[in-house]
Amino acid sequence: MGRLSRRTFALAALATLAAAPDASAVPRGRHASGEMRGMWVATVGNRDWPSRPGLSAAQQHAELVGHLDLAVRDRLNAVMFQVRPTADALWPSPYEPWSEYLTGTQGRDPGWNPLRTAVAEAHARGLELHAWFNPYRVALHTDLTRLAASHPARRHPDWVVPYGGKLYYNPGLPEVRAFVQEAMLDAVRKYPVDAVHFDDYFYPYPVAGQTFDDDEAYDRYGSGFADRAAWRRDNIDRLVREMAVRIKLTRPGTRFGISPFGVWRNAATDPLGSDTTAGVQTYDDLHADTRKWVRENWIDYIAPQIYWNIGFAAADYAKLLPWWAQVARGSGTRLYVGEALYKAGDPAQPAAWQDPAELSRHLTLAKKYPQARGHIFFAATDVATDRIGAMARVVADHYRQPARPPR
Repeated sequence: MGRLSRRTFALAALATLAAAPDASAVPRGRHASGEMRGMWVATVGNRDWPSRPGLSAAQQHAELVGHLDLAVRDRLNAVMFQVRPTADALWPSPYEPWSEYLTGTQGRDPGWNPLRTAVAEAHARGLELHAWFNPYRVALHTDLTRLAASHPARRHPDWVVPYGGKLYYNPGLPEVRAFVQEAMLDAVRKYPVDAVHFDDYFYPYPVAGQTFDDDEAYDRYGSGFADRAAWRRDNIDRLVREMAVRIKLTRPGTRFGISPFGVWRNAATDPLGSDTTAGVQTYDDLHADTRKWVRENWIDYIAPQIYWNIGFAAADYAKLLPWWAQVARGSGTRLYVGEALYKAGDPAQPAAWQDPAELSRHLTLAKKYPQARGHIFFAATDVATDRIGAMARVVADHYRQPARPPR
């Protein structure tokens, strides 16, 4: 969507935070040059960075720069840096405590500002920095007393739902939605991030035999909806729509992208769905209407996690890619493809993932679909280790020359 039309929408929508932008205002079929070549840097559980909690500031800085230098080496042009993994912060936030993944103790100052440094170091290398936030995940355990004493979840235990061995903020509470937006926008106000990035976590993935207990919120706010699922989807729609508005007003030019689970709905569930038989459907299980967000032009880009190989029966990459291309066609939302580099060479994965050329074939196939404007690879550690040379093959086959991101 053009910058003027998004700004106009933002100003109008802020007054009501109710109406979606007018899709008719989006220029059709016009794309700037460029190709997304992104890499996720996950901090939750010290997955990619830092390699372990408790490193010195100098060691953490060196590791971070190392990941950025690897991105440059492989001629990537963007990093999706996870800065709010569990209702915490990788910058000095007035809303939430320092992340435990830095020092080992939630709330302890690490002695430097990772987000500010990441933005500066990325930009110095010609990389975009997309600040990656998890809106509702609070902890990877269910013990509120393990959180920092100042943690908002301890001050507002009524905001929190334990589920599946983890803690989550309740998306059905308007005060929660307002709070998490303020917490995330604090980073946007302070630092020139190129985009705000969400992944696939909205309502949590279903856990067999467990119920996400939002009865009280549903009783209070769910009247007027056909059922609880419709109410939950509206809660997530409101988060996405409101964030889209507020990002543009907070820092014009900053984009908003979401990387959902790769299946919206199976065709057997909905004729608009994909030719898949996936056990999870974002619309039904995570209450995230990802197709709607694209068609209504609420977000600048979508990067579905099409984390399956070509020919995989339940969710074939070669069937999901054209489905998403059709969803994006004629919209103002760019399509990037989330790629499962982490599966390449993993002996637990199907045989296709033991072939170093599998990922390269994904990029070759994507060239047939003009809506597919690039790829994002999960994740930084796998770019570094590149177990069977799958990333090296992608670079040799597709990234011989640098490319700027789409603008």
